[in-house]
Amino acid sequence: MGNSRFRDGHVAKQTAGARRLWVFDFDGTLSPLVPDRSVATLHPACRKMLTELSAKPREIVAVLSSRALEDLVPRVPIPGVYLGGGSGLEWRLPGGVRLRPGRESERKAEKRREEIFPLLETLRAIPGVEVEDKRWSMAVHTRRVPRAARGGLVPLLEALRGRAGLRVFTGPESTEVPLLVSASKSFGLRTLCRHLEFDPSEGRVVYAGDDGNDAVAMRWVLARNGVALVVGDRIEVPGATRLEDPPGLATAVHKMANLPSGRRKREAAAG
Repeated sequence: MGNSRFRDGHVAKQTAGARRLWVFDFDGTLSPLVPDRSVATLHPACRKMLTELSAKPREIVAVLSSRALEDLVPRVPIPGVYLGGGSGLEWRLPGGVRLRPGRESERKAEKRREEIFPLLETLRAIPGVEVEDKRWSMAVHTRRVPRAARGGLVPLLEALRGRAGLRVFTGPESTEVPLLVSASKSFGLRTLCRHLEFDPSEGRVVYAGDDGNDAVAMRWVLARNGVALVVGDRIEVPGATRLEDPPGLATAVHKMANLPSGRRKREAAAG
């Protein structure tokens, strides 16, 4: 995979002065994937990158996750970063202001939760399956399912994916079901652009992620001449550039944004 902004395996620097929007998934992108999602944290290199990037006046930085906003906020304690939970159905803006869907959206989400509850309970009965309620989506985690139980898991997941009216995203050892049909990270990204009055059509959006929900947003970004960065090997997105892991992402963004290296900082301090 390649992109004109990437040459000889190195990320080319963008034109200085242009206002850019950087959007990062959290799990598997800024944080290494871990068996226990409750202990996931920013990789130190990514935390440093987000801190330096958000301090630059022409760069707008956002983290967009399917986690509930209340779960995401303490994991990204960096002032100036826009935080999107529920795939962007909820946003916390720098300064603490929150954007939320209305009561009608909450009612629809609750109705959908009730509709799929029986199937989720059947899945939950399989050893090792964890069903997580993220408020605006339900996630079925299968990392801990023993090999002997996986035969019964497959048809149930297929039934979930094939259920009429459901939109399902597949990630590494997880299946995510948004409780609103329109909910996706593409929708969340578009919501943020409207709020910022930001025109993405001039190739000024950079999106980084690692799963099927991110892939939808990446295709939207690439169609507007933006940059998509796939972290890991879990999805294929034509036109995106693949990076090995969160530290690799931090290095790539460092080059793209022309962030000062440790050596340059030391030289500047000495001078």
